[in-house]
Amino acid sequence: MTDTPAPRDWMLPSALLHDGGHVSGQRTRRTGRDWLVDCALFAWAVALWVLTLCTAPEADFLPHWLVVMDAPLGALACVALWWRRRYPLALAIALIPIAAVSTTVFGALAVVILNLGLRVHRRTAWAVLVAHIALGMPYSILTAGDRAPDWTTISFVLAYYLFFYAWGAAVRAKRQLVSRLRADAQRERAEHARHLADVRRAEREAIAREMHDVLAHRISLLSVHAGALAYRTDAKQSGAAPLSDAEISSSAQLIRDTAHQALEELRDVLTVLRGSAQGSEGPQPGVADLPALVAEAERAGQRVTVVRDDDAGAARLRGPVQRTVYRVVQEGLTNARKHAPGAHVTVTLSGGRDRGLTVAVRNGLTGRADRPIPGAGAGLTGLEERVALDGGTLRHGASAGTFTLVAELPWAEPAATARPADAQDRAGAAAAQPQLPPH
Repeated sequence: MTDTPAPRDWMLPSALLHDGGHVSGQRTRRTGRDWLVDCALFAWAVALWVLTLCTAPEADFLPHWLVVMDAPLGALACVALWWRRRYPLALAIALIPIAAVSTTVFGALAVVILNLGLRVHRRTAWAVLVAHIALGMPYSILTAGDRAPDWTTISFVLAYYLFFYAWGAAVRAKRQLVSRLRADAQRERAEHARHLADVRRAEREAIAREMHDVLAHRISLLSVHAGALAYRTDAKQSGAAPLSDAEISSSAQLIRDTAHQALEELRDVLTVLRGSAQGSEGPQPGVADLPALVAEAERAGQRVTVVRDDDAGAARLRGPVQRTVYRVVQEGLTNARKHAPGAHVTVTLSGGRDRGLTVAVRNGLTGRADRPIPGAGAGLTGLEERVALDGGTLRHGASAGTFTLVAELPWAEPAATARPADAQDRAGAAAAQPQLPPH
C-alpha cells in the first residue's frame, strides 16, 4: 500500500497551513488558492454591484442624497473585501449602516456574511447577524414597495442572510474537523514514535540480558582457569613442583574449549539479533543441560551439590521456563565463582503441578574475593526481569553467612503434555493464544 502524496501548499487555505486557526488582526500570507478565491469573490461582488446598479428601479420617494450615495457605498464595500481575512469582525460591523441604506451592496454583503460565519466566534457572529437583519430589513421592505408583498421580502432577506452565514459556518466546521484530524494524526504519530522507542529499548535490554547470561558464565570460567594456570606458574618460583607438559596442555585445551563455547553462544545470540536464519539458532539450554553446567563449574574448581525434588518433571516444562531455570542456576554459579571463590554451592530444584517450581542456589560467604572477577552488576536485575516474564518471582540476599538466590516459577507444561482431563478443554484455547518469543 502506497502513501498518498500530500497536496501542495498553494492548494490549501492559509488557515489550514496555520493549524486551522485565524486570529483577527493577525497577518497571514495568502496561498495561491486564497488569491484565486479572493479574486473570484471580488469579481462576483463587482458584477452584482454593476447588475444592481443597472437594474435598480427609480425610487423617487427616497431622498436624493441617499440615491446618489448608494453606488459609492456599494463600490466601497466591494473594495473593503480585500481586508476580510485580516479584519472579519470589524468589516462586518462597518457594513451594518451601509447595508441599511444601500442596495448595490448586495454582492459584497453576501461575502461579508459568509466571512462572518467562517472567521468569527459563533456568539459574536450571531449578534452581528441579528444587527444586520434588524437594520437592513426596513430598507429592503421600503425599496420593494408594491412589487412584492412584505412577507415575501422578509422571507427573502432572512433566507439571504441565513444561507450565506450557514455556508461560512459549514466551511468553518469542515476546517476545524480537518485541524482536529491533523492534531489526532500528530498525536498518534508521536505516540507511535514513543511506542517504537519503548519497544527498541526493551529489545536492547533483552539483548543485553541475554548476552550477560551467555557470556558472564563463560568469561568467568576463562578467568578461573587462566588464574589457576598463572598461580601454578608463579608457585614454581617458590620451590613448588613445576607443571608438567601434560598439565599445561590440558589447561590450555580447557581454556580454548571454554573460549570456543563462549564464541558459539555469542554467535547464536547475534543470529537471533540480526533476525537472519530464523529457526536455525539451535537448541536452547534447559533443565536437561544442568548436569553439564554443574560439571563445567566443578572443572573450574567449584564444589557443587545438586538436590532435586521434582521427580524429573521439570524437564517436561515449556521451553522458556526451562531456559529461565538454566539461567538462574548459571547466574548463581557465576556469582559464587566471582564473589565467594572456594565456597560450597548447593543447587536445589523442587516442585510439582500443585506447588509450582522453585529453584534455589545457596553458597557461603567466604570473604576471600580480594580481587573479584569484574562484572556489569546487572545480572540479578536482568534475571529478575526474565523470571517476571514467566510469571514468577525472584528473591536474593545474604543471611547468616549464606547468600541465597531463589526463583519461584509457575509449573507450565506444554499443551501436548498437559493432564488428560484438561488437554481437550485447553487445546482450542492454547492454539488461539499467542506465544511469547524466547527470552
